Amino acid sequence: MSEATMTTSAAVKRVPDAVPPRPADPLARRPLPLRAMAGAAVLLGLIALPLLAGGYWTFTLGLCFANAIAILSVSLLVRYGGEVSIGHGVFVAAGAYTVALMEKYIGVSVLAALPFAAFAGALLGIAFAFPSRNLSGIYLAVATMALALALPELLLYFSSITGGYEGLYVKRDALPGLSRELQRYYMPLAGLVAVALLLRQFRRSRQALALLLIRTSAPAAESFGVRRSWARLSCMALSGGIAAIGGALLAFSSSTVSPNSFTLWTSIFLLVGSVVSLYSLGMFGSLIGGVFLTLMPLLLAGAGDWVPILYGGALLLVVLGANVIPESWRQRLGGGAA
Repeated sequence: MSEATMTTSAAVKRVPDAVPPRPADPLARRPLPLRAMAGAAVLLGLIALPLLAGGYWTFTLGLCFANAIAILSVSLLVRYGGEVSIGHGVFVAAGAYTVALMEKYIGVSVLAALPFAAFAGALLGIAFAFPSRNLSGIYLAVATMALALALPELLLYFSSITGGYEGLYVKRDALPGLSRELQRYYMPLAGLVAVALLLRQFRRSRQALALLLIRTSAPAAESFGVRRSWARLSCMALSGGIAAIGGALLAFSSSTVSPNSFTLWTSIFLLVGSVVSLYSLGMFGSLIGGVFLTLMPLLLAGAGDWVPILYGGALLLVVLGANVIPESWRQRLGGGAA
């Protein structure tokens, strides 16, 4: 027996239970990346903000969160449907009026009405997408604009149900034991976090890949069995449902709904907020659009006739500034490449 063989045998005798090294566990805990830590810090700051901010800012930021959810719905349609909507205020109104009507006639809170609001928005999205499934581009944009133009008149026509010009009130508390002021802040914030997390999971799904494929090349997608009509229906249903959630929480935060809140300008401003957020599907990117959409008119309220000029200048500054941001930063803000 050689000397090397004797040495190996002796080593095995000394360690009879020796086993080969185990491969690294892919699920082992790793240090959190800086981006996740920064996101958690911002979220904790938003949770603690009502302890520092006054009632006015608490109310205003609650509206920002609700508008950010509605902006997410527009960004989803742009990124996965490849289409532009100028009528998403209709889906927002569907969610808002569902909550208000269910409170008035059934007596339930926004928590119980929220699933019905999402279903109403999704159903309305399907009802619009099916007859317009062959439209695209400017034709679809004009069709959605027609919806936005007709909505206020429809709400006034059925004034016996919708409350007419006076609208309806949303007064019932969602969380007993918590002040209404804090409820109007934390409910939209929780909704924004939940929708952003759901969209994060959606973007990793096969359905999302199918929508991207049909947007990129319809013939190639159909060769794999993905129909363009299915993509349009599913994308509009998901987008309409998210917009309705934003509308339901917007009605809860503002405590009222009326036809004046859902005009054509509402839909245009949602599209503007989506552009400002760089069509983000992440929480913080959409929140930038929600803050711009909500706070900019308030900041310019005292400018009189200069409001349109200053608002357009601010929008132009934001859009041009976004083009200066490096591509990697824009993808992070937008939640990654679609």
